[in-house]
Amino acid sequence: MTNTDVVIVGAGPTGLFCAHQLGIIGLKCEIVDNLDKIGGQCIELYPDKPIYDIPAIPECTGEELTKNLIDQIKPFNFNFHLNERVQEIKNENNNWILKTSKGKEFSSPNIVIAGGVGSFEPRKFPSKSCEKFEGKSVLYSIKDKSIFKNKSVVIFGGGDSALDWAIELSKDSKVTLIHRRDEFRGAQASVEKVKELQKNNKLEVITKYSIKDVKGDKSLESVEIKDESGKSKNLKTDYVLGFFGLIMQLGPILEWGLNIDKKTIPVNTESFETNKKGIFAIGDICSYPGKLKLILSGFHEGALAARGCFKYARPDEKYKFEFTTSSKSVKDRLGVKE
Repeated sequence: MTNTDVVIVGAGPTGLFCAHQLGIIGLKCEIVDNLDKIGGQCIELYPDKPIYDIPAIPECTGEELTKNLIDQIKPFNFNFHLNERVQEIKNENNNWILKTSKGKEFSSPNIVIAGGVGSFEPRKFPSKSCEKFEGKSVLYSIKDKSIFKNKSVVIFGGGDSALDWAIELSKDSKVTLIHRRDEFRGAQASVEKVKELQKNNKLEVITKYSIKDVKGDKSLESVEIKDESGKSKNLKTDYVLGFFGLIMQLGPILEWGLNIDKKTIPVNTESFETNKKGIFAIGDICSYPGKLKLILSGFHEGALAARGCFKYARPDEKYKFEFTTSSKSVKDRLGVKE
């Protein structure tokens, strides 16, 4: 069993910055995530998509943000346990005992749930034939946009992700955007951009159609689409992309005795502690009056949760706030030489 000051459940941006704040105040942590990579939704859903609302960074991708956050916590040598889910927790003598899906056990006075919206998976196409090509030519997220260069791509969806990727991929690919309605749900600026690209023959848009089937032997050859009356037609394509949103699952967290409200966990805004002593929730999974689902908000929540963990990890010590610019102890932890 591994003893530590804090176990963070979730290795997305909020969890990573919380780990940084724990390191700054001298606490150790172990980080567990059910994905096989660090970065959470930023890496899983939009590694190449620009993010514009990180303070002092005019523009960065999800991959760049993740890399910088990982670099920021390197001095603390925290351990990551990827492709693992925290399955069970129990309280023993004011310590939480956590067991993962791979049988690892941790003992800690603190748990920080930074699991975003919980475990998530994309809503998939209803056609069974799509399963044969999933992960190859039928995709629900984009990790490397270069594979589509000079290829034919059919995109299904009417929200921001479908519009954004249709716009982005139209620069180097033949793109057809298909939506079951005439109206799109995405940002108006994106809708206008798609219309402009369509007008200039840079992008084809087909509305009031949905997927019926995909065809191909060893590789994808075409996609069959149908209108509201059932009339269908075939489109030759190299790739089929579906952007229909995510199915959110809180998973084992539902069994932890936490207050749950509409798939989120209510917290106090002093330390972001839940109704269970020593269990904190930060990021998209937590709720409180005035909550904004921004990465910026998650950073703030992680900083306060880290200080909340201090009183349980060091009950005989008084927490002393220090600025990183002037504190020798903080600089020592970061390995900064003066």
